Amino acid sequence: MRIAKLLCLPLLALLLSACGVNPVTGKKEIQFVSEAQEIKIGEQHYSPTKQSEGGSFDVLPDLSAYVNEVGQKLAAVADRKLPYEFVVLNNPVPNAWALPGGKIAVNVGLLSELKNEAELAAVLGHEIVHAAARHGAKAQERGTLMQVGLAAAQIGAAISDVDSTVANLAVQGAGLGAQMIQQKYGRDQELESDEYGMKYMKLVGYDPQGAVTLQETFVRLSQQQGGKAQSFLEGLFASHPPSEERVAKNKEHAARLGLGGDVGKDRYDARLKPFRKIEPAYDKFEEAMVAARKKEYPKAQSLVEEAIKIEPREGRFHEFLGEMQLAQKKPEQALPHYQKAIDLNPDYFGSYLGAGVAQYQTGNKARAEEWLTKSVELLPTAPAAYYLGTISKDRGDRGKAMEYFRAAAGSQSQIGQRAANEFVRMDLPQNPGNYVATQGQLDAQGRVVLVVQNRSPAPLAGIQVTPVLVDASGRVTQQGAPVVFNAIVQPGQQAAAQTGIGGLTQAQLPYLRFRVDGAKVAE
Repeated sequence: MRIAKLLCLPLLALLLSACGVNPVTGKKEIQFVSEAQEIKIGEQHYSPTKQSEGGSFDVLPDLSAYVNEVGQKLAAVADRKLPYEFVVLNNPVPNAWALPGGKIAVNVGLLSELKNEAELAAVLGHEIVHAAARHGAKAQERGTLMQVGLAAAQIGAAISDVDSTVANLAVQGAGLGAQMIQQKYGRDQELESDEYGMKYMKLVGYDPQGAVTLQETFVRLSQQQGGKAQSFLEGLFASHPPSEERVAKNKEHAARLGLGGDVGKDRYDARLKPFRKIEPAYDKFEEAMVAARKKEYPKAQSLVEEAIKIEPREGRFHEFLGEMQLAQKKPEQALPHYQKAIDLNPDYFGSYLGAGVAQYQTGNKARAEEWLTKSVELLPTAPAAYYLGTISKDRGDRGKAMEYFRAAAGSQSQIGQRAANEFVRMDLPQNPGNYVATQGQLDAQGRVVLVVQNRSPAPLAGIQVTPVLVDASGRVTQQGAPVVFNAIVQPGQQAAAQTGIGGLTQAQLPYLRFRVDGAKVAE
């Protein structure tokens, strides 16, 4: 009992030192993530998350300027001062999100669905509260608390040589921001963000009824079928679930705050007018992506060409034409489209990635490396890492190649599997024991049977293991004949073979060890 109390003292001290007051609600709470850390997390993941969500909507920079104007007005009256930023992303899925530290984004697909500036203020005020009330930081803190419980499991995994990967094309931690914005907020956090967001709306002169009509629309959409409803379900509703309870609560808040105020419909319509003119181009682009997923490439290409006639400045359209050529194994024809996309939008990773792959397929590895490296600077991805690894391998730079393949292997995708196989193929000759687990067993006649397990992500053949007998100090006293497994052993599978060793007792078995001498990736 006394030992348990002593063990609890450091944890108690940690919890006491982590107590704080929520800057929005005024409630006491445990805070392991400091404000400086929150801001750093947001700054670190803002750029790669924007990239992974479509990049900035640069065709109409005035749209981001407008959203930032509205957002900064609300931020000025927020309960917590942070370096708030607001941007519009080139993404048709209706969504908005906030990273810790006040980094906030709205997809252009959501702006097209709003009716007035008050509804925009409701969206932005809601996201401001998520940042100000530390909702993202709390998710990080829950992760920190979870790690305490998982430590033993991770140690056990390391001992048993179990390897785990993260299913995400973004590698080297670049996918963490996407995980943060895709997390589903809890009921209390959503109600809290609605309530205080409406308070901010009222303080700067907006009609809080805008938050009511917004949620009423969301509830209707969540109950409907069809493309628009599905788009919301895949976007905003995945992380911000609407409910009748939220509508009722918002009505209560609006009545308490006092109805009336600026709705800003004419102003919103005026600022959205340039986008409304080119919106049909983006509708065609969405149709093209649907056709491309069905491998209807001529139809997809035709639709995007129509989109370009409406809005020729959109780099994503030209990038898509490059993708269509690559999909049809025409890398030479893809390059001009990618170059046009890069010229129009030099700050988006996708065009550099596609161009790099096309250059590699045409044999221009120097230019491929240049563009792939640029894509990685904007957003590290498994495809870029795989091709850069291949280029490094061809050049004879084994260390760099393995570094890239290891990064790409963190993606549970086809290209991630290819990268994992390449990494194993390069590392296996030097470290076969890292990929093959061994165990000796006695059969009914007292003969030693060797069981091997493939712990690599690739099928292995030619596994060769040598039995050795050691003394109490671990020194080898006797060596047996090598055992070779010619059959292919699939990842996670086992194989068994007789060692030719007999006459061992169960007590002697722990002194029999198995040295993995070699293996190769099965072709």
